[in-house]
Amino acid sequence: MVLAIRETVTVEEGGVVRLCSHELSPGSRVEVIVIPETCSPHHVPLATFQGSARGVYDSPQQADAFIRTEQEQWDR
Repeated sequence: MVLAIRETVTVEEGGVVRLCSHELSPGSRVEVIVIPETCSPHHVPLATFQGSARGVYDSPQQADAFIRTEQEQWDR
């Protein structure tokens, strides 16, 4: 059976999280999973990025040419 320790802690300055438990042996390796109770104040919805990056094509004409080429290949 796997030992699991569940603690609620407060994140310190710089994003530091401290976990103290007598059940942990000094020098042992552990896996830590952090699940915040609320979204970070810096949380940005993915939808805000839509259309903000440079596209694959340099111009609408290049996109149209690519689509025409693809359609021609489908029609064969």
